[in-house]
Amino acid sequence: MALTDTEIRRSKPGEKPYKISDSGGLHLMITPTGGKLWRWKYRFDGAEKLMALIDHCMEVRKAE
Repeated sequence: MALTDTEIRRSKPGEKPYKISDSGGLHLMITPTGGKLWRWKYRFDGAEKLMALIDHCMEVRKAE
């Protein structure tokens, strides 16, 4: 089941980091400080790998 924007915005930090699963190995890690980080767990040559993709709240600023 895919995560919705509402579920992501309503997630609150806890004492320990926790993850909310999306699909295909993709999950959102919620840190105790309130950070929201997308992570992707996958396998390559039989070894499990974890890739950090992007901070959910990161602002993209346009050059003027």
